[in-house]
Amino acid sequence: MYSLIGRATIKARWLIVAGVAAVFAIGSTWGLGVFDEFTDGGFVSPDADSATDAAAIEAAFGSTGADVVVLYESDALTVDDPEFRSAVSGAVADIADLPDVETVASYYDTGAETFVANDRHATFAAVSLGATSEDEKAAAYESIEDGLREAGDTGGLDVSLGGAAAVAADINTQVQEDLALAEMISMPLLLVIMVVVFGALVAASLPLLIGGMAILGGFTVTRVIAEFTDVSVFAANVITIIGLGMSIDYALFVLRRFREELAAGRDKRSAVLGTVATAGRTVMVSGLIIVLSMGGLLLVDVPFLHGIAYGVMSAVGVAMLSALVVLPAILYLLGHRVDKGRLIRRRNREARPDTGFWHALASGVMRRPVLVILPVVAFMALLASPALDIGFGGVDERDMPEDAESRVVTETIAADFPGGGVETFDVMVSGGGEAALAEVMQTLEGLDHVEGVVPVNADDDATLLQVRYDVDPFSAESRELIEETRDIDVAGTELFVTGGASDLVDMFDAIADGLPAMIGYIVAVTVIMLFLAFGSIVLPIKAVLMNFVSLAAAIGVVVWVFQEGHLSGALGFTASGFLNPSNLLLMVVLLFALSTDYEVFLLSRIREEWDNGADNRTAVMRGMQNTGSIITAAALILIVVVGAFATGGITFMKMIGVGMAVAIFLDATVVRMLLVPATMRLLGRANWWVPGPLARLYSKYGLKETDEAPAPPAQRKVPAEV
Repeated sequence: MYSLIGRATIKARWLIVAGVAAVFAIGSTWGLGVFDEFTDGGFVSPDADSATDAAAIEAAFGSTGADVVVLYESDALTVDDPEFRSAVSGAVADIADLPDVETVASYYDTGAETFVANDRHATFAAVSLGATSEDEKAAAYESIEDGLREAGDTGGLDVSLGGAAAVAADINTQVQEDLALAEMISMPLLLVIMVVVFGALVAASLPLLIGGMAILGGFTVTRVIAEFTDVSVFAANVITIIGLGMSIDYALFVLRRFREELAAGRDKRSAVLGTVATAGRTVMVSGLIIVLSMGGLLLVDVPFLHGIAYGVMSAVGVAMLSALVVLPAILYLLGHRVDKGRLIRRRNREARPDTGFWHALASGVMRRPVLVILPVVAFMALLASPALDIGFGGVDERDMPEDAESRVVTETIAADFPGGGVETFDVMVSGGGEAALAEVMQTLEGLDHVEGVVPVNADDDATLLQVRYDVDPFSAESRELIEETRDIDVAGTELFVTGGASDLVDMFDAIADGLPAMIGYIVAVTVIMLFLAFGSIVLPIKAVLMNFVSLAAAIGVVVWVFQEGHLSGALGFTASGFLNPSNLLLMVVLLFALSTDYEVFLLSRIREEWDNGADNRTAVMRGMQNTGSIITAAALILIVVVGAFATGGITFMKMIGVGMAVAIFLDATVVRMLLVPATMRLLGRANWWVPGPLARLYSKYGLKETDEAPAPPAQRKVPAEV
């Protein structure tokens, strides 16, 4: 198969180059239009109770909350001054005439003191939009944002916008700014690293070329997908992180092998064919594992995760095909000119597989494997220990920078207005009559943490209640309160609950329901693919266990930093005391797949040495020597890419960036340099054990570098290990 791919690549090289130009042309124009197709939210399924209950309440009473809050402030005037009253009243009248505005309420038409700041120098208008879905509200807000700011003659007042629609818009804007900043920071650093790794400008530029193709190709495919399903706006950042990082990793591996083939005296045709059969195979195995693993997120009923999964699948799929087909075609055209523009001269260490730093490190580790494993596992357990106190919550304005306008408005109202910090949720009681309504209200008032229950609207058959409570909406107590409310059973009535922690309850339930299937699926995919790649049962199981070690450590660090707030000043975020489980789940799945990626890189070379007759110990040392520097370079590159996103303004993107950077560092150093050689030394030839039926299955269907499979380990004569 690999020989066929290699020959086809060489034959169609100019057609492939034309295809690359087409991808860049389409991706940089139509593909970038995906930003207009991205959606907000998606943390709760449309079929969840909170979503259907909200729709029922809105159908009965219209919009019950403010989608936009327009805050008016003055240092000199108070709300009682005629100039202040006239300006705000005129603005409210103009806002009411804007398209998509359903209702607008203010102090001057309601007389409610909750609209007035404690010092009386500020007030706000609460605007409800006629749109129903999150996407429709986002579009409506975008169309009237300028009108909201410019309504009336408010030249003497400071006007700012907040509310759910404004928060969503600010997050979208911040995502695009973060993306541009990350690229501005990472691209120059990546080019420097490429030059240091390869020592030549032409070779250094090729991984960046493939990276750009993966990003634009990923955006293009994702835009097609967005025509059929919702894709979260945060997919843009993840596509860039994973698309750029993985394409550069793959390009490094392919380019390194091609240069080795040329250094061994092969002509460019043989070098390309050999590269596709070895490094190309590794890239294909790694890419398939990541693409298939991301499918596990589809088993969790959280739309936010589905859209990002599709985006990652697209980016990694393009990266894999680019490294497997596009890069070999370009390398064939370049031949030895791949080393043009050489800036750094270095000796050919690949020609001496039994010497070098990585060989010596592996040898030292395998001399005392137990003495290496025990302190390493203890260290990783220490890093993982904060995860024991993990707490889950949602996403709110605190995930944005402190100076974000919508966050400032939200925090101002909470701090400076009466009742601004009171948490509420809505309950619509349908049917049952006045006696049943009174019983429901009495039951609600008797629940823990409830401070008051107030009827706010009613019609012939239903009454809308506002429930005030005194705990953080992200807390376990608030979720328990929602569940207790939903469990209220009064004859003849039906309850509809929305707001507060109701969305979180449904999201947590969806994750809890889908998590076992997701974990089982991802582990099964990883084990099966690694078995087909390496013909062993032991190595895939060991790889999964190694992944869990680095994952646990990364989660512990994330809890210590982003939940407990350590380093919040240095990283520039506000800790809420909770982590969003959907974001954490996304990070875990990405890291599990990426950790397997480095395992594939290393085991591919170890298996190659094993197939060539080396004993287990020698195969590990040579595999380490041949891949140690390239895995280190690949890890450094990926750390730069994901680390750049830690400089952005969205807190949970910082979390993903920092968590991934920590995990990649640990995986490429502690795990691959120490734990892998130590455990492989202890296991010895058992690393390659496979039952007879599975050995025959591997022989027939395995993803081998050659069509002829080596004999099972039990039948081979290999030197005894020392």
